[in-house]
Amino acid sequence: MTVYQSTVGTLVPPPDGLTIPEFMLDRSFLHPDSNDPSKPDWICLVDDTTGRQLRFSELRSRTGCLCAALHEQRKISSGDIVALVSHNDIDYPVCVWAAHRLGAIVAPMSAGMTTDELAYLFKLSSPSVIIVQTESVVLARDAAKRAGLGEYHLVIMDANTVSDLGYPTTGSLIARGKSLAPFVQPPLHPGEGKTKIAFLSFSSGTTGLPKAVCISHYNVISNVLQVEALNHVYDPEVKWADKRYRPGGVCSAVLPMAHIYGLVVNLHFIIYSRMTLVVTAKFNFEKMLQNISRFRITNLFIVPPQALLMCKHPAVQNYDLTSVHACMIAAAPISAELTQSFLRALPSCIHLGQGYGMTETCAAASMYPISPKVGVLGSGGKLMPGTVAKVVKSDGTLAPTGERGELYIKGPQVTLGYYNNPAATNETFIDGWIRTGDETYFDADGNLFIVDRVKELMKVKGHQVAPAELEGHLLGHKDVADVAVIGLPDDFAGELPLAFIVLKPQPASEVKSDAQAQKRIRESLFKHVSTSKSSYKWLTGGIQFVESIPKSASGKILRRVLREQAVNMPRSKL
Repeated sequence: MTVYQSTVGTLVPPPDGLTIPEFMLDRSFLHPDSNDPSKPDWICLVDDTTGRQLRFSELRSRTGCLCAALHEQRKISSGDIVALVSHNDIDYPVCVWAAHRLGAIVAPMSAGMTTDELAYLFKLSSPSVIIVQTESVVLARDAAKRAGLGEYHLVIMDANTVSDLGYPTTGSLIARGKSLAPFVQPPLHPGEGKTKIAFLSFSSGTTGLPKAVCISHYNVISNVLQVEALNHVYDPEVKWADKRYRPGGVCSAVLPMAHIYGLVVNLHFIIYSRMTLVVTAKFNFEKMLQNISRFRITNLFIVPPQALLMCKHPAVQNYDLTSVHACMIAAAPISAELTQSFLRALPSCIHLGQGYGMTETCAAASMYPISPKVGVLGSGGKLMPGTVAKVVKSDGTLAPTGERGELYIKGPQVTLGYYNNPAATNETFIDGWIRTGDETYFDADGNLFIVDRVKELMKVKGHQVAPAELEGHLLGHKDVADVAVIGLPDDFAGELPLAFIVLKPQPASEVKSDAQAQKRIRESLFKHVSTSKSSYKWLTGGIQFVESIPKSASGKILRRVLREQAVNMPRSKL
């Protein structure tokens, strides 16, 4: 029986009665020197637009003040759900950890969603408090109304103490909290950290519409420690020159903190490593280049489309990027060719490789180890410390080394399941294992390779896109009789949504004889999606009119057949 064990680093299991803010802010139990007044009070976060900074002491103080004020004025208590609708902000962790201090569950949500998409998440989570940036207040109010939320409180994430919109700001609450007695966080019982939900993070799972993944405090703490152990951040036996993440280093934060990769690895792990995080509200490639040069950024966490820009965008030549010595690329597989091109584009980057994970594994399941400095080309790295895996073939037997099958993962980072969805939980979480839905294999050295997806999800610019969501929406168009959506391979985005459309008889007859009618219906279909869905879900891979959708005898769409057809099919792009 082939079950793969981690071979890199050693995970010392954390206490199981600990909350995330206790772990991140009250850290003397892990590093006795962390509260030593002789140690520097380092800058944790920097706003790349305003230059505003938060030192560790300020981060801790602001969290405590916001916690006390939310308890007094918004009556947040254990088990309440706080939705955080926001782009990246240096007060993002303040809001998260203040809610956690109160025992609340945080539901991070992208501020780039449409009203319908946000309303759907509000229905899933039923938040009692919504923290939102000023620019998204109308979006949040409309979504809350559409979701049928009853009584809820809205707070504006703004360092200023006054807002023209009539809602309290986090700045005003923090100011109020300074005059209040500190909120005393009730201790968790032994083992409670493993079951107490810290985050509801949204994922389409193996298929379908978004589900709320229940992530425990123990999941997050364990994953941060797994990443630290694999990279030997605090290992005195590893030479400084060989360290990938060094206390005092500077890391970019262009990944959305609302997504698991940006939330756990880019935010929690980097602050835990005593590094400085340069926060960008919304990704802009040239601004990222400017920040690397301006702040002398040493570490990057990016996704494949950003890596491709590093290799091909002419603006790269205009900036001094020599400070970068390490980069991890994750959220979707990249080719060996792209890895080699990246190394040529940034010769100072001596540590480069990939990681693999999903929301259901609280971010990292594997990562490239510190030796060798460049990960095995095309590989997602090696299993995180404390993680085991198996590869299951279609007949249910375990695949030996080198053979393909579906990847199953077990470890302390495997989450609790889907919120209020026992059917989906039982289908995906089995006896402590998570069925990833990814077709993989391990080589003889224990390197993980992601080959294809057994599940139907597309990955567009690092975002999950469920074909079923787009298909269901397109079936609501007056001209559509049947539809199938697949991911079309793309060098920049990874995949682009491509729709195969079977039209109803009347419009089908029109498009055969009238080019203008074909154009008009295509534009109508594209608009039908673009006005209701986030931009990465738009049909940028094209729209193909077909007479029928290939299906199995049981009615399942044969997506592999469609992918094969798409390779040689001329596409009409809008």
